[in-house]
Amino acid sequence: MITITTRPTGECLTGRSHWWGAPDLPADVPYPFVNVGEGEEAYPEPLTFICQIRLSDIAPFDPEGKLPHKGMLYFFAAIDYFLGEDSPLDLPIHNYSGELIRVIYSEEEDNLEPYEITWEDSDESIFRPAETIDFGATDGSYDVFSHGLFGEAIDDVAERYPHLTTLLRIEEEDRWGLRFYDCGTLYFLISPVDLAHRRFDRTSIELFFY
Repeated sequence: MITITTRPTGECLTGRSHWWGAPDLPADVPYPFVNVGEGEEAYPEPLTFICQIRLSDIAPFDPEGKLPHKGMLYFFAAIDYFLGEDSPLDLPIHNYSGELIRVIYSEEEDNLEPYEITWEDSDESIFRPAETIDFGATDGSYDVFSHGLFGEAIDDVAERYPHLTTLLRIEEEDRWGLRFYDCGTLYFLISPVDLAHRRFDRTSIELFFY
């Protein structure tokens, strides 16, 4: 497993791997929104940006080349509820692969700029403060304390989806106010075939909780 450890920083993280903050999307990649409501009452709601991975950063920990080693990988999902916030988006928690999650891969990694969104009638950004990411590696055994790429899922998830690979695992984090019910873990899952063909739009999620 490629472990992910985050930490607050005052450094500029534009074009670098980071958790939270604003995504540095190429000009031709739109931010993922979901339409809420119908008719004249409909409005676009942005998905929560979770993290971006500069893939050259994980190359030393990915000798098999499961992921490209150039470009950026972005993760979005409607997880506001689990961050203790109000949201009109209700994320299904089992075997879900719809519009409330997005994983975007772009070969671009240079000359990127943060995609800013502000609250209505305000110049305050909707995004949480960005945190830098440090990567490491383990032998693949399950580690309840680590966010990470790949690695083993907890037995219940691994047995339910033996044909899927853990693309990203997100653990609870008290300092973010992130909690998956009483205690849980959010998995982004993908088939080995889709991973090999870079079909990240076929990613699904599974939320395990006690």
